[in-house]
Amino acid sequence: MRPVLARRRPALLLFLTLALGWIAPAARADLVWSAATGWRVEGGALAGLAGAEGKNALDQMNKARSAEEDGGSRTAIRGYQSIAKKYPNSIYAPEALYRSAKLRLGRKEYTKAFDDFQTVLGRYPNTRRFNEIVGEQYRIAAALLDGARGRMLWGLLPGFRQRDKALEYFETIIANAPYSDYAPLALMNVARGHQKLGNNEDAIDALDRMINNYSQTLLAPDAYLKLAQMHASLVDGPYYDQGATKESITYFTDFMLLFPSDANIAAAEKGLDGMKTMLAESKMRMADFYFYKRSNFKAARVFYNEAITAYPESAIAQKAKGRLAEVEAKVAGLPPPPTAGEPAPAPKKKRFLFF
Repeated sequence: MRPVLARRRPALLLFLTLALGWIAPAARADLVWSAATGWRVEGGALAGLAGAEGKNALDQMNKARSAEEDGGSRTAIRGYQSIAKKYPNSIYAPEALYRSAKLRLGRKEYTKAFDDFQTVLGRYPNTRRFNEIVGEQYRIAAALLDGARGRMLWGLLPGFRQRDKALEYFETIIANAPYSDYAPLALMNVARGHQKLGNNEDAIDALDRMINNYSQTLLAPDAYLKLAQMHASLVDGPYYDQGATKESITYFTDFMLLFPSDANIAAAEKGLDGMKTMLAESKMRMADFYFYKRSNFKAARVFYNEAITAYPESAIAQKAKGRLAEVEAKVAGLPPPPTAGEPAPAPKKKRFLFF
């Protein structure tokens, strides 16, 4: 008996697959509105409700939409919210939440609108409005980041700015749609927002995620350049740790190698020159300290050579070469060589005494 079942199983699976393929389109339904007929379900599916319950849900949907059409946004929002709460498994619920979110957005209730949109995506991820809702969420986050104020308080006071909330929303968008066009845009805005708020390390983290996860997007060149510039902004001077300087040099170099025809190549070259000069200058300061303050000629040699290696074509490198010659002369007990660019001291004239 088992061999017979084994032979029939592939045919049975094929039949079920085809049957589901035919049934699935029929099972899909759209909720359509027209002023003449109100809301109706199209696509050959049930609304998820039956009998009196289904009639009540449809009546509430029509009342909410009528209030919306008449300009009664608050009444419409209450109606849509009630439907979503009472009939969460019906076809009306995602549409009710979507309509509520759109109305709240029109009233500048940005956080409530975003939350309603998010509820649709969380409860009904297969909604046909998925891309549209992600786009609406992106626009809300971008508006808040740029300083948009919410609805006026008591009709008198302007709403608060919510840039911190914007960063949270961008991260939510990335989690909702990591493979959409909005994800790299959201990360770039996260970096911009953290930079505005003075959170440089968080801005760098966002840019780093951007180039690691979305290196093929059109935004990648901007991310590399901004990473280099952000690290450069953390440099405190030649007397301090040069970790940020080295990171900046790395990203400026990567940018120039990966995007040689980019319009910002001149800015990258200038930035790279500044950072390499800073690194070489830092090595010179260390070398001078060991040479002049500690008479540690071995350490001085090391740092002068590092200054030359850091930026061989620079004026600092030439200066470091002159200092190395001084070190060697000091070790050998010879008078220091003339400084580069200066003439050697003239021999003293002989003096004759007459009696």
